[in-house]
Amino acid sequence: MASERRDLGKVLYETDGAIARVVLNWPAKANSQSSELVWQVDEALGFAQHDSAIKVVILKANGKGFCAGHDMSGGPDVYPEFARSIDAIGSNWIGSRDLFLWPTLRFYEFPKPMIAQVHGYCLGGGTYWAYLPDITIASDDAYFQMPLVQGLGFPGGETMVEPWTFMNRKRAAEYLYTARTLTAEEAERYGLINRVVPRDDLDDVVEAMAAVIARAPLSTLMGTKSLLVRAWDQMGMRQHLQMSADVMSILEKTSDAQELRQRLVERGQKPRDVTDG
Repeated sequence: MASERRDLGKVLYETDGAIARVVLNWPAKANSQSSELVWQVDEALGFAQHDSAIKVVILKANGKGFCAGHDMSGGPDVYPEFARSIDAIGSNWIGSRDLFLWPTLRFYEFPKPMIAQVHGYCLGGGTYWAYLPDITIASDDAYFQMPLVQGLGFPGGETMVEPWTFMNRKRAAEYLYTARTLTAEEAERYGLINRVVPRDDLDDVVEAMAAVIARAPLSTLMGTKSLLVRAWDQMGMRQHLQMSADVMSILEKTSDAQELRQRLVERGQKPRDVTDG
């Protein structure tokens, strides 16, 4: 089978036989989820979805870590969807759904098996890209945190995946309320990820897993994935993810949460800097 490599700007798309790799490639900004990076990931997933030769997708990253979550650098160019939404209706409700609901749902509903390969930091919205793929393999230097309740006064990301990925109310509540940082070993113990391996072995382990999955027929893999997604749908996951985006829009306007974010800006801090995790 032919291989190819496309440089989309902040994301690389590579294929090798039945395996595609979507590589976050903005290490200078910690692979943060700017509008441009989100849509480039979405574009790459589109390539893999519509290529009948591809059976498995690996999502990985270049640099010191996987993804630092939403881009906090500010300025109108980071999230033009937000600016358009505020201009149109005086609220970010449309922009938030456009950028951080529908592309995230695509991760959940992607019709082919997907493996997340995580190393180093995995924060905020980046955790969703780590948790939502079917299989997540992390290196022993990986760590996970959702800092938004403590750091920004938001209930979490626009699509709250934690009740589903933890499948344990107590652990999900503690993780979100306290912005606790989880080591790779803790994330494995809680069932958030499948396996922890030494950093030097991460590539080989993930590639071996993808190769085993790719032995099965494409139609069989897609049928299996469809049943997995439908099972979660029947438990209300898709509906919950959409409701999360609505609650996020409300919390953008509450005065006490706005005061917390203003203090963050005045101190020149990032959400993780003000958490206890």
